[in-house]
Order: sequence, then C-alpha cells, then structure tokens
Amino acid sequence: MNASAKYSHSNKDEFELIQSATDYSLLRDEHGWISGRFYQCELTSVFQPVFNLSRDQTIGHAAYIRSKADGEASLWPWQVFSLASKDEQLVELDRLCRAIHALNFYFNNTSRTDKLFVEVHPRLLESVKDDHGHAFENFLDLIGIKTSQVVIEIPLTVNRNWKLLQHVITNYRSRGYQIAANYSGTQSDWMTELGSLYPDIVRITADDLIRHPDITSLVDTIHSFRSSLLIRGIETSTHLAHALRNGADYLQGNLLGEPQRAIHIFE
Repeated sequence: MNASAKYSHSNKDEFELIQSATDYSLLRDEHGWISGRFYQCELTSVFQPVFNLSRDQTIGHAAYIRSKADGEASLWPWQVFSLASKDEQLVELDRLCRAIHALNFYFNNTSRTDKLFVEVHPRLLESVKDDHGHAFENFLDLIGIKTSQVVIEIPLTVNRNWKLLQHVITNYRSRGYQIAANYSGTQSDWMTELGSLYPDIVRITADDLIRHPDITSLVDTIHSFRSSLLIRGIETSTHLAHALRNGADYLQGNLLGEPQRAIHIFE
C-alpha cells in the first residue's frame, strides 16, 4: 500500500490493536500515515532511499523524524530532542520516534525485503546501560518485523568512546539487528580496530570520501571484514562519480532521492 492509498478497514483494526498494546500516543491520518505526540509536538516520519546502483534497486530506507509544534512551523529534530532535558524523557522520545518509523515502514511499504535504517540518539546509548534494543525488539515483534530487517545506525559521536561503542554494538548484534557504524578520521587502522566488532555497514560521507588520503586502502579493509560501504550525503554529480569509482556498495543522498513522506521501491 502506498502513502496516498486509503487505509483499509483491516489495517485500521490492526493499528488500533497495536495502539492499545503500547503506551505511545499515536495518531493516523486518512492515508494511513502515522504520527505521535511528545509534549506539544506532532512527530512523523520521512524516508530516504538507500540504493544499490549496481543492481539498480533500493536495499532499504533511512528514517528521519519531522515535527511541528501546535500547527506552527516545523522544528528541527535537534530542537525536539532538546525538549527532553532528563534522561528518562530522552529514552521515551527516542523510542517513540523509532516506533513511529517502524509503523510507517510496516503499513506503507510494499517490499518485505527492504531494510529500515534508524538512528539512535547518543544520549540514549549512554542512559541505557544494558539490553540496548530490547524495548524496540518487543515493539517490532508486536508488528511482525524481524530485527534482522532493521539497521541500527550508531551515531558518529559514539566513536569517541570505544568502550561504549563495543558495548552497544555487541548488545544490538546479540538481538539480531544489523549494524551501521560511521567512519571517523582519516586512517585505515580505524576500520582494522572496528573490524573485530563486525559492523554490517560502514557509512562515510561523500565529502570525507573525496578528502581521504588513501581511500583505496580503507575500502579494501572494509570489504576484507565483509562489511558493505555506504556513501551518504551524495549531493552532486562529483560525489556520485567518486562513490562509484571507489567501490561503494550502497548510496544515499538528496541527488538520488530526498527524504519524503512516502516509501518508493525501485526493483
């Protein structure tokens, strides 16, 4: 069912059952697109396609939160998260965002092999000491999405805390999630260290790819650990050319598809 289709009676019933089984404050519009409430903000999802251009198809969609406050102008995600001053509020907000993404992905996605890429706020990773991904796993079970279909994007800032990075990757992997780690720095030995944790995907910005002094060595190291290379932030034809020339597996950026309130599958 696409985003413009009317919500079927069975999907309405299913949504109501899901809503009754959670504590989240959820809403749905006449097209079946789901949003939630946090304080005075209405939160919903947009999705950006992640492409495998060698196969000319999408392999998944990255979910991002969008919001507005009391019908006013949209807020940036960082403005929404700044409202959660306490750790328990932050945990509640982050989990709500991922629940909204999962529901929109479930009800508005025609592919059952597509992967859902979701971000996790770094403060949540620090606040939740153990069992990272447990609450989200329970929610995914409720709507019938396997954890193996979800890619957890570890925030770049967590790279500064190697012990925390190891801990959260181990936690999420033990529950079956796929892991996307963000590359930081300019040295290939960063990946050699990270390789022991076996991330499924390593993400690098298109600008960092161009600036890297020895990108061939880094890409070879990434692939030697059987990880896939995702180039994100592709905004120009120059970005795209560098990504293709240097062996990128997956591509993401506004040049290829902007985030929007719809899920388009290219096969």
